Amino acid sequence: MKWKSHAAFYDEALVYLKKRQQGKIHSFMTPWPKINDAGIKGFEYNSITIIAARPGGGKTLMKDQMVREGFKLNKGQGIRVLEFQLEMVGRNSKIREFSSVSKKSYKYLCSAETEGITITDDLLDKCAQYAINASKYPIDIVEDRVTAQEFKAEVIEYMKTHSIKEEGVTIYRKTLVTLDHSVLIKKMKNQSTLDMLNMLGEVCTELKKMYPIAFIILSQLGRDITTPVRCENGKYGNYPNSNDIFGGDALNQHADMLIALDRPALRHITAYGPDRFIINDDTVLAAHILKSRTGDTRMSFFKAAFENMSIQPANTPAQEPLKTKK
Repeated sequence: MKWKSHAAFYDEALVYLKKRQQGKIHSFMTPWPKINDAGIKGFEYNSITIIAARPGGGKTLMKDQMVREGFKLNKGQGIRVLEFQLEMVGRNSKIREFSSVSKKSYKYLCSAETEGITITDDLLDKCAQYAINASKYPIDIVEDRVTAQEFKAEVIEYMKTHSIKEEGVTIYRKTLVTLDHSVLIKKMKNQSTLDMLNMLGEVCTELKKMYPIAFIILSQLGRDITTPVRCENGKYGNYPNSNDIFGGDALNQHADMLIALDRPALRHITAYGPDRFIINDDTVLAAHILKSRTGDTRMSFFKAAFENMSIQPANTPAQEPLKTKK
């Protein structure tokens, strides 16, 4: 039978609340209190979070920092991470990680920042030591492009492989599954991009009901947000909305949380939105929580430290005063 009495779900809900009260169940905590507060002290397992931005908007930066700092922030949960890294070469992502922890630019680490200046042996040794320590964390990476169905099969196999049995009961490990990014999922024969995204959303929804997974899926914001009318200072159209997410409802309807990251300076906006927030440099990131099924929607500001591949909290910018007609 496919139906269950609603009494069974009351029981599940009460057990969940009791275990959260007792500290036996936690969400996945991110490095940013503003993001955690928009959810339930982070991202709940059995959930899907979509992070969308234009190229260079900081979405991969955000995902990488979550993975990099996730184990320290979520001690005692026994989590694993499975990354579908379909866009970036694995080596490059690790150099970005070295950049973050060493506070040196990617170019410097590659001995390409200044003519005649190369990475020091001491720093290279520090990167090697970091790699030894970080390799202890249970993170696995899939680099080959897969279809939505192959993505599903890979996740199922991963969850089964790392499960344990206690008194005859299968216990699945809490797992963060990241996908960078949705449009790089391989289309099946005669399948459109929209159909592929619909299938991916359905697959993730099915998997989140089966396993304690927190999905982090990266997506694009469409080009409409870059049109001149949406780049005029002080307009509501400066802000991204759910219709800007590439593929529209194909993924949106499956998301438990939807985050749109925006770098207003890339669109030459200096007075952002109807509140006319003053944007004075290109590191300002606006994180728009457009959907949160269990939390609340909001806009929060951050600073992108691209030189060391991290995102830092920032105060809400000052507002430009409205000009009054005489």
